[in-house]
Order: sequence, then C-alpha cells, then structure tokens
Amino acid sequence: MAHHRSDVIAHAVALLDTHGLAALTMRRLGAELDVQPSAIYHHFANKQALLAAVADEILARGARPREADEWPDQLREVCSELRHAMLACTDGADVVATVWAFGLGAAAPVVEMEKVLADAEVPEELVPVASRTLVHYVFGHAFEEQTARQAVRLGAVERSLESLPDFDLGLDLVIDGLRARLA
Repeated sequence: MAHHRSDVIAHAVALLDTHGLAALTMRRLGAELDVQPSAIYHHFANKQALLAAVADEILARGARPREADEWPDQLREVCSELRHAMLACTDGADVVATVWAFGLGAAAPVVEMEKVLADAEVPEELVPVASRTLVHYVFGHAFEEQTARQAVRLGAVERSLESLPDFDLGLDLVIDGLRARLA
C-alpha cells in the first residue's frame, strides 16, 4: 500500500509520541507502515528531513488563534504556543529545538517573533537577538519540563514537579528586560 507524505509524517509523530525519539528510526517507521525503509526515502532524503517535517507538524498541531494587540502580549502568545506544542508530544522539545538549531525547519515561531518585534519598532539590530533569546528560553524551559516529567513518570527520579521554574514569570522577566532596553 502506497503512503502519502502526510501519512508518513502523521505516523512518525505518533511513533515519536508513543515511544520517544530513540524509537523513531527509518527502519521502525517502515516496518510499522509495512514498507521497506527505502520507501520512506521516496518522501524524505534522510532522517534529518523527516525530523524537520515532524517538527513542523508538531508546531502546526499546536497552532492557536492570535488575540493580543500589544507586542509584549503577542510575544507571550507565540512563546506559550511554542511551549505547549512541544510539550504535547513526547520528546517534542528535543526534536523541535534540534531541527531549529540545525536550520532544517521549525522556524515559524522565530519568524513570527521577529515580525512582532519589527512591528513594535524594536531597533533592527535587536530583533534577531531578542527573538533568539526568547526562543532559547522557551526551548530550555520546555526541555527541562519535558525531561523532568518523563523521568518522574518512569520512576527514574524522585522530584517534585512543583520545583520546575514558573514559565510565565520567567518569560515576563525576559520581556520586561527587552521593554527596559527599549525605554
């Protein structure tokens, strides 16, 4: 049975969510789709291209409507959406952050942050620094949160999840710092 690219991506996301990043191999994906791994390469040149598509799908599934009018609130919306999208899938933070760091995809949140900042008349030289500072904060927080939750769930560590830093407060600190710089 032939599979469309979207079928392969959907199954890859499901495999990732069920078993984690270590289990997402071309061989396993092919076996679960009942095709040879080489059939996967019809849609994706390599595993990195597959992971890029998976990361973009994770972000697309987490998309939410925008409601904020002011730039600080718009940034909060983008950052919160990114965090929730990554946390919604096992190892989502690892996949999305890695794909973005390698320049293979997952760029939509940064592009949106840069637009918000440019529209807010943030000086051009600060836009890429501010957007990357925000995205690094979100990636780091989501990775720590996701890793801690998985470790606790598996019984690997005894940790109170209440000890995780407050995401919204940390985000406010970063945005307040940017606002102070602009004042």
